[in-house]
Amino acid sequence: MLELAFAIVVVAFIFLLMGVRIVKQGFVYTIERLGKFHLAAEPGLHLIIPFVDRVGRKVNMMEQVLDIPGQEIITKDNAMVGVDAVVFFQVLDAGKAAYEVANLYAAIMALTTTNLRTVMGSMDLDETLSKRDEINARLLSVVDHATSPWGVKITRVEIKDIRPPMDISEAMARQMKAERLKRAEILEAEGDRASKILRAEGEKQSAILEAEGRRESAFRDAEAREREAEAEAKATQMVSDAVAQSGSAAINYFVAQKYTDAVGKFATSPNAKTILFPVEATQLIGSLGGIGELIKDVVRDNPGDTPAAPPAPPRRTSVPRSSGGQ
Repeated sequence: MLELAFAIVVVAFIFLLMGVRIVKQGFVYTIERLGKFHLAAEPGLHLIIPFVDRVGRKVNMMEQVLDIPGQEIITKDNAMVGVDAVVFFQVLDAGKAAYEVANLYAAIMALTTTNLRTVMGSMDLDETLSKRDEINARLLSVVDHATSPWGVKITRVEIKDIRPPMDISEAMARQMKAERLKRAEILEAEGDRASKILRAEGEKQSAILEAEGRRESAFRDAEAREREAEAEAKATQMVSDAVAQSGSAAINYFVAQKYTDAVGKFATSPNAKTILFPVEATQLIGSLGGIGELIKDVVRDNPGDTPAAPPAPPRRTSVPRSSGGQ
């Protein structure tokens, strides 16, 4: 009897161990009861009925990456290009992912490949090379909508590489080189034009400033001549008044003064070795006498003022005379 009870306990313990299932983090196990989907076991410890329940599928619930192999696609302008892509997806419903589609990975790959051909086949080669973001967005929208019944969420679809034919690549390289040369020539021409414009503006400003300088200089010269003329007119008026008051004595004074200055210039000339007087010495003496008389008249008329003495003629010890002056 004791052995029977022990055997029953052992069998019950083994039966209990057979019903224990531990689900790892990041996975969900589908539990089938008598061959039919019963529930989705979340991560943790679960008890099932042995021989009645069993684990059907172990579904990975983490975000996964599916690499799409290279495809040869004909574009709208009949250019053959090679394309590689990658798909990021995550299972949201383990039951649908396990039982709505036979092979989830193959289905997603086939669906992405066909839609990739459809999207890129409707574009020109230039558009396929320059509009990757648009291609990715269109693929994401189409593939995500198609896989939603499978309990899958497509998070991203990215084009990894687009390989045009070799001859088209060479033509594009030549086109890019020509375009860059064109831009360089345009920039050089614009720089040359800007330089010429700035140089012309500088010359223009220089000419304007130079003209303004000449105008200012002419104005200053005219003003100076005007003041000089006024001074000359005032001096002439004073001489006229002196002549009118003193008669011939003032005239003799001024003539004698100019004569004396001229003789002094002859005497101080560095090249004069011999001085030739064009007049007799008695004329100079008479002029000096007229200057003396003029001074006496001025002193007699104005006894309180002392007039300034006239400049004395230059004195020389001897004056050689040539036969041509006699």
